Amino acid sequence: MKVVFERPKSLQETKTHYCPGCGHGVIHRLVAEVMDELNIREKTIGVAPVGCSVLAYNYFNCDMQQAAHGRAPAVATGIKRVLPENIVFAYQGDGDLAAIGTAEIIHAAARGENITVIFVNNAIYGMTGGQMAPTTLLGQKTETSPYGRNPQSAGYPIRVCEMLSTLDGSAYLARAQVTDVKNILRAKSYIKKAFETQINKKGFSLVEILSPCPTNWGMSPSNAIEWVKNEMTKVFPPGIYKDWEEGR
Repeated sequence: MKVVFERPKSLQETKTHYCPGCGHGVIHRLVAEVMDELNIREKTIGVAPVGCSVLAYNYFNCDMQQAAHGRAPAVATGIKRVLPENIVFAYQGDGDLAAIGTAEIIHAAARGENITVIFVNNAIYGMTGGQMAPTTLLGQKTETSPYGRNPQSAGYPIRVCEMLSTLDGSAYLARAQVTDVKNILRAKSYIKKAFETQINKKGFSLVEILSPCPTNWGMSPSNAIEWVKNEMTKVFPPGIYKDWEEGR
């Protein structure tokens, strides 16, 4: 019998705690599939900070380390320097990475730390109840911006890939979305290239993934997916922002 679909070995067989329509489950599977395909599970160490990703260690079937809020790149840096032959990745949300963890992600990239970061951008603080995040769109309503984000008081959305692409230490940066089969497969190819960047010891790699958050957006899962496609991509255009292999 030919097996055409099965659970990746790098995923634990457990029930999810994520809300219906959340993109984290899809992204977990993509990371796990890449670990299986590259045959790196036994030497991979993941770092999960605070946020919706805090329970990632329940899902990934590899060694996992907990980090304080925003500090995953710093923890991943320490692990990688002590165990340079291991594959180390951080799994972070936008409130974690682009707010309290801004310094950590910028300096890890600036130093060219040979780690991989999976950055889930849903334009909101998810786990803590839907507050405005650094990636919240202008006019977007949240628990702390009930009339919509106002740039005069709250500033503008932070574009992480564009910002990190200016740093010499970053080797591979890409942004994808998990909204349909085509874009999910593209996201997987970006994740695989990011891990290959680390395997080839080329420096810092990050994949930003635009993900729906139906619960905190107050939308149905299908409407949330359309909002990612039609609104988020205008502010955060998908694509490859830096690629050491292509010289861009």
